[in-house]
Amino acid sequence: MTLRYLTAGESHGPALTAIVEGLPSNLQLEIELINQQLWRRQQGYGRGGRMKIETDRADILSGVRFGKTMGTPVAMTIHNKDWRNWSEKMAIEGEPHESVVEITKPRPGHADLAGALKYNQEDIRNVLERASARNTATMVAVGSIARQLLKRFGIDVYGHVVELGQIKVEKFEGTFAEIAERAEKSEVRVADPEVEQEIIASIDQAKADGNTLGGIFEVIVTGLPIGLGSYSHPDRKLDGRLAQAVMSIQAIKGVEIGLGFEAARRPGSQVHDEINFRGGEYYRPTNRAGGLEGGVTNGQPLIVRGAMKPIPTLYKPLESVDMRTKEPYRATIERSDVCAVPAACVVGEAMVAWVVAQAFLEKFGGDSVEEIERNLAGYKQQIGDR
Repeated sequence: MTLRYLTAGESHGPALTAIVEGLPSNLQLEIELINQQLWRRQQGYGRGGRMKIETDRADILSGVRFGKTMGTPVAMTIHNKDWRNWSEKMAIEGEPHESVVEITKPRPGHADLAGALKYNQEDIRNVLERASARNTATMVAVGSIARQLLKRFGIDVYGHVVELGQIKVEKFEGTFAEIAERAEKSEVRVADPEVEQEIIASIDQAKADGNTLGGIFEVIVTGLPIGLGSYSHPDRKLDGRLAQAVMSIQAIKGVEIGLGFEAARRPGSQVHDEINFRGGEYYRPTNRAGGLEGGVTNGQPLIVRGAMKPIPTLYKPLESVDMRTKEPYRATIERSDVCAVPAACVVGEAMVAWVVAQAFLEKFGGDSVEEIERNLAGYKQQIGDR
């Protein structure tokens, strides 16, 4: 069965919901590890007031018994604490309450205008509630389940910010785990303390200017076996699937794997990774391809980067047009962050983990973790014999 998920919920509705289907049975699932990832998503310097209201925790409603998956769909909810302030404005039934003020001024950079026209909505709130980045909480929750599955088979997922605004992080010393550990202690999720202070100052300046900042995060996956993904069909290529998943995160406008765009600037001799054989296995002294060749993992660490645009809700709003009167106006201001790149990194980790877990189960899948273990062991034996 294919691993898949569905989510539902609005930013200011009662709760967010996710259903995960295709998990094997007997996977030890730790709720607190899911909640830890939800907490990480809410951190980061430059976050807005919503993070002070919500303390996200997942409630598992089905598919888990005594801490282990049963092989059936896993359903989760994340309650919105802010719902108590919005229960009249976002009521499920009845007529609109007198406190409801329709939003008719679309914000540039959001789904507001296109969504209102597509779904024939008079009130843009019917668009922005679902399009909101609040819904990345469910992405992180399902991604945490994927991470726990991968961890069960020795696969780890790390993430850190490599650029924020126009400030790049240049120092990357140590293993991927050590880099990620240093980044975890940083308010902006960077591994270099000196650059951290420079970035924080730039966020403060952007806030003072009524502006916002974007940046680039990097996700690394280690312990991957050779052969996840496929070159046989475009929609089975793992690099294409990863790009789609990372690009599906709100405000992500670019995805790179390995050298990414830098590969286009170099001659071929400085792009491709030479192949060697030592100690009974193939290896590459470099990893410019980022762990993927032809849409298939090659045994090297997987390196994926996502570029996040500055958040489009500005406290010095851009020009827009009232959809009702067609008169020019400044765009509506919704509560927002100055910078959410550190949080986007956590969401990026979740989406990369999800796609890798899908590909892993496609290759080694079984109805239980024990069956997957046997399949993986047999494959490793086959690779070792070559």
